[in-house]
Amino acid sequence: MCDRKESGIRTAGRKPDQIGSYFVTEWKPLLAVTVSGLIYNIGLLAGPWFEGRLAQCLLDVFTGKKFFTDMLLLVCAYVAVIGFVQGARYIKRFYVRRFANDINRSMKQVLYGNLVHKSVGELEKEGAGSLLTKAVSDVDACVEGIRKFTTEIFDTGIALLAYAAMLLWYDWRLALLCLLFPPFSYLMAEKMKTVVERSNAAYKESAGRLNTATLDRAGNAVTYRIYGCEKQRSGMYEKQLDDYEKTAVRAGMQVVAMPPLYQVISMGSTVLILYFGSKNVLNSGWAVWNIAAFTTFLSCYGKLAVKSSKAAKLFNSVQKANVSWKRIRPLLTEPPEETEEKTAGAVSLKLDQAGGAYPGGKQIFDGLTISAKPGQIIGITGPVACGKSTLGKIFLGEVPYTGHVLLNGKELSEYSDKERRSMVGWQGHDPELLADSVRNNVALGEEQIDVGRELSRVCLNREVSEMENGIDTLVGSRGVRLSGGQQARTALARTLSHAKPLIVLDDPFAALDRNTEEEIFRELKAMSKDRIILLISHRLYLFDQTDQVIWMENGQTQTGTHEK
Repeated sequence: MCDRKESGIRTAGRKPDQIGSYFVTEWKPLLAVTVSGLIYNIGLLAGPWFEGRLAQCLLDVFTGKKFFTDMLLLVCAYVAVIGFVQGARYIKRFYVRRFANDINRSMKQVLYGNLVHKSVGELEKEGAGSLLTKAVSDVDACVEGIRKFTTEIFDTGIALLAYAAMLLWYDWRLALLCLLFPPFSYLMAEKMKTVVERSNAAYKESAGRLNTATLDRAGNAVTYRIYGCEKQRSGMYEKQLDDYEKTAVRAGMQVVAMPPLYQVISMGSTVLILYFGSKNVLNSGWAVWNIAAFTTFLSCYGKLAVKSSKAAKLFNSVQKANVSWKRIRPLLTEPPEETEEKTAGAVSLKLDQAGGAYPGGKQIFDGLTISAKPGQIIGITGPVACGKSTLGKIFLGEVPYTGHVLLNGKELSEYSDKERRSMVGWQGHDPELLADSVRNNVALGEEQIDVGRELSRVCLNREVSEMENGIDTLVGSRGVRLSGGQQARTALARTLSHAKPLIVLDDPFAALDRNTEEEIFRELKAMSKDRIILLISHRLYLFDQTDQVIWMENGQTQTGTHEK
């Protein structure tokens, strides 16, 4: 629904294109993660300690120094402590997930807020498939990288420090020797950075192309079927699928396949532990150990080695997420503030030697001079591709212009987007209906609009009343459940119900019969008393009722009355 009031996309002073700002904004769940994470990861030291005590107690039971009740008490304490530690782990994971979900929501809100303010030309240049990939897949991948990073700070970073401290406590010389191995896995992960980023960039590009191909297949399925192109299009689609599969495998291989190698490198120190640790047990090494100390040290280092391999994997996961971050970051600028828009009062219109051309393209038309005041309907016509729609889009700010286009004596380009929206209404030749009900397509969430009356003005009320759910009937994606004429009239009802001082209608009668067109035109005449209406059309039999006509052909324009 298009609420004209505050949209809720504001970011409260945060810089959405800075990763750190999300951590600052979500400090509450992050605090819960920090407290529970410290408890959990420091509590992990209890595992190796208890394992060493249990091994020693078992030996003492066999030798008669201790009894079964001693072992039972130790086991109960072990279970209780591990239960407490795992409870902290549950809390940490819950808040990490909440932290990630909040960031995901915020990113998508900001990204959406920017997309809806882009011009049609900018969106088309980006491509629907690429935008879909960025809006969903890239945001999810980026947030997943943030989640893993946040998780592993505690599950790996704090745990590694705790395990290392414990190893140093038992035998600092042997600990230093063992800790020489894990950095090699980190170095290898760093060397994979370029490969990971390159393969993931290729994967994202392929995903965008596949999404574009999917949208094309779904949107033009009927056309392909009618003209017998299904087999050809299926072949092209299969090529996109093959490319996507290959790039996906290459992108995932480095992240998924490397951790076992990282762990093997880290576990190389176990040979040193077995050799020097046995000497410590035999009282011929650097420290004096019993079985409990040996078991604790070996268990502790085994857990450290596993965490080290996860740290190396984390490097690759962050590098993978960085690819997505680079893709979406340009779209994560602060979106324009959405405040309630009030329709401006009546305007005057003057064009003086105005022309239109897309950036980098040739001039489409030039030399248009005309003046209009409220109460007038200006007809615009000419051959196909003469620039009629381009002229209409100038008033939307989507096409740059030359010469002068003045509203109330002020240059159109000097108005802000919000000011221009308050003055200019638009209906393009593509109705652009929402996948929603007839009611919501017309009213756009404004309850004070009488939808039945607006449908009556465009001769659609009777047809809608006969639909299964009346005005609450769902029209489907892009209005697929309506006929072409019904789509055009629904869009026209929307435009007229939100009428602005200057209304641009681009071929609104193309799918209508003559009688319906004449009825609607009478409504336009009635509502044009305090408005200017620019009517773009190929059908000229109503142009004798317009106040002025603009004829466009071969880049030239002429203005005058219908008779002239």
